[in-house]
Amino acid sequence: MENKKVIQVEHLTKMYKLYDKPSDRLKESLGLTRKKRYREHYALRDINFDIEEGECVGIIGTNGSGKSTILKIITGVLSPTEGEVKVNGRISALLELGAGFNMEYTGLENVYLNGTMIGFTKEEIDARLDDILSFADIGDFIHQPVKMYSSGMFVRLAFAVAINIDPEILIVDEALSVGDVFFQAKCYHKFEEFKKQGKTILIVSHDLSSISKYCDKVILLNKGEMLDQGQPKMMVDMYKQLLVNQNPVKQGESEAPVLQKEAEDWRSGFQVNPDTLEYGDKQAEIVDFVVLDSEGRQSNTLEKGRDFSIKMKIHFHETIQQPIMAFTFKNVQGTEITGTNTLFEEVNVEHSQAGRECIVTFQQEMNLQGGEYLLSFGCTGYCSGDFTVFHRLYDACNITVVSQKNTVGFYDMNSKVTLEELE
Repeated sequence: MENKKVIQVEHLTKMYKLYDKPSDRLKESLGLTRKKRYREHYALRDINFDIEEGECVGIIGTNGSGKSTILKIITGVLSPTEGEVKVNGRISALLELGAGFNMEYTGLENVYLNGTMIGFTKEEIDARLDDILSFADIGDFIHQPVKMYSSGMFVRLAFAVAINIDPEILIVDEALSVGDVFFQAKCYHKFEEFKKQGKTILIVSHDLSSISKYCDKVILLNKGEMLDQGQPKMMVDMYKQLLVNQNPVKQGESEAPVLQKEAEDWRSGFQVNPDTLEYGDKQAEIVDFVVLDSEGRQSNTLEKGRDFSIKMKIHFHETIQQPIMAFTFKNVQGTEITGTNTLFEEVNVEHSQAGRECIVTFQQEMNLQGGEYLLSFGCTGYCSGDFTVFHRLYDACNITVVSQKNTVGFYDMNSKVTLEELE
C-alpha cells in the first residue's frame, strides 16, 4: 500500500523583483514606464519533492539557498511565483522568533491567539493549556506582555504552543537554536514522541548532528535549486563539499578522482576565520594549514568516529633547534577541550635551517561530541634555553562535528557494553 503524501511540492518557483530605487517600483506600479526597472532574483527555482506521512524530513543548504522560503510557502506565509504546494493535514509551524505573536499581549493571551489562528476553539485550547504551560516552564511570566520576554523565554512559549496543539505536520525553522541546551533536548525528545505517533516533521537546521540523527530523509538546496534528496549521511557529505566550494557528487554518480598534486594554498578551499588572532616573533611561521576528512577532502565538517587529519606548513625564517608544532580544540565558550603537539607525540625535528619548510600531519579519530569547535595552531620552541612562541594562530577555523551518538561531557570514551542477565 502506497504511503499517504502529506506535502507535495511541484515545480515551485519564487522570484523577487529587486529595484535599485523606490521610485522605480512606484513608476512600475503606476504604469508610468514600459522599461523593465528591476532585476530578477530567484529564491527558489523549479523545486519538486514529496513528503510522506510519518516522515521526519530535514532541509539543509548554504545561507541564501531558499530553505526558509520553502517553509513559508508551505505554511502559506508566502505565495509562490510559479508551481504549487499541496498540504494534506493540519500544520503547526515555528518559523521565526515572534511570528504570529502580538508583542503587546501577555503570553497567555498569545497562547489563545495562536490556537485560534490554527483553528482551535477556546474549549480545545483550555484542554491543552496545562501541557503548554508545563512545557514552556516560564512561570509567572506567562501573565506578562511578551515584549518583556528574553529570546529564550519567547522560543520556549512559541514551541510549547506549536507542539502541544496536536498537529499532524510540525514544521520548525532555526528558532530552536535560541533555546538553552536542556530545552533543545526537551524539544528533540518531543520530536521522537511525534515520530512514534506517526506524525510528520519538516525541519530546517544548520545542526548537522540533529539532522543526521532524527531525519529519515534530507533535501539539499543550493542557491535556490534542489541538488538532491536522500539518506542523511549522503546529503550531509554533499553539503560538506558545498561548504568548501566543491561540486558535490550526486547519488549514482562516480566521484571525480582525487588530484595527486596538492593545491599551492590549502586554505583556498577551506573556511578560515578572517579574525584569527595571531602573535609570536615569527622565527618560524605557520604559512598554511588545513583539515582533511576521512575521504581526504578539505572540510570544516567532520564525522564523529571517523579518521581525520590536521596539516600545518611551517616556514623557518631562522635556524631553530627542535621546534614544537601543536594544535588545540576549544569549544565556542573558549574552554580548551583537547590537543597535542609533536613533543607529546615524540616526533622531534632536531634541526631546522633558515629558509627551509616542513609539513607536519596529525592523524587521529574524531571522538569529540557533536557540536561546534574552534581550532588553533602553534609553533614554539627554545631559544638560548628560553621557551619562545614563534607563531600562534588562535581560533583559526571552525570545526563542526556531526554525531549519530553523543555521550556525557566533551568526548566519547567508546565504551564496549555487555549485559548479563542473572536468574
